[in-house]
Amino acid sequence: MSGHASVEERVGQVRADVAGLHAELVRYGLVAWTAGNVSGRVPGTEFFVIKPSGVAYEDLTAGNMILCTLDGTPVPGTSGAELAPSSDTAAHAYVYRHMPDVGGVVHTHSTYATAWAARGEPVPCVLTAMADEFGGEIPVGPFAVIGDDSIGRGIVSTLTGHRSRAVLMRNHGPFTVGRDARDAVKAAVMLEDAARTVHLSRQLGEPVPLDPGHIDALFHRYQNVYGQPAAAPSASAAAAPTTSRSA
Repeated sequence: MSGHASVEERVGQVRADVAGLHAELVRYGLVAWTAGNVSGRVPGTEFFVIKPSGVAYEDLTAGNMILCTLDGTPVPGTSGAELAPSSDTAAHAYVYRHMPDVGGVVHTHSTYATAWAARGEPVPCVLTAMADEFGGEIPVGPFAVIGDDSIGRGIVSTLTGHRSRAVLMRNHGPFTVGRDARDAVKAAVMLEDAARTVHLSRQLGEPVPLDPGHIDALFHRYQNVYGQPAAAPSASAAAAPTTSRSA
């Protein structure tokens, strides 16, 4: 998104991105009914965009996304402000206030990741794909009530100082963060894939752990070397983010 775009243009782009990305949660089987949510920070502002509460995914549009201040309050007079925002809005707002590098937050109840959350057990880093994406295990956050910023506090306290972009909130489900909303959705997809694979491997026996040195090397390679250079985007760059972490 151009740094020269007006605030209105940036808000409009994030509205469109966040609305469209909810379809990816459905596409990858990460949500049921109206559960789950995606939000995105509006670059260079004190706003973020989140979906309305309890609205069917097929009915989500850029126009009914809700623009909020970083305290989680809908901005009066803006499109969608007449709707109640997601019940996780306070949690997302807390993350944005306390993790300034985060530009997107996603919550799902994806089956395998949520099963690990129900056990209160971290997903161990036994796959190179986990080392690539998360730099280690997927940690467990504390149990927290829904509706205030308690979940956000748990997310921030768990992920601060941790390389993982995903946390399993105990007895609840996964939250992921990213540099923007698309990156956070990718983390949610990769988390569920890892949680499923590690679960299946444990049905066969105890998974073989990765050496910490190999985890570090894999994480560094994937975050800094893998993919196409940002300065030389492919012909499909308009449809996909130019980042070294794009799969």
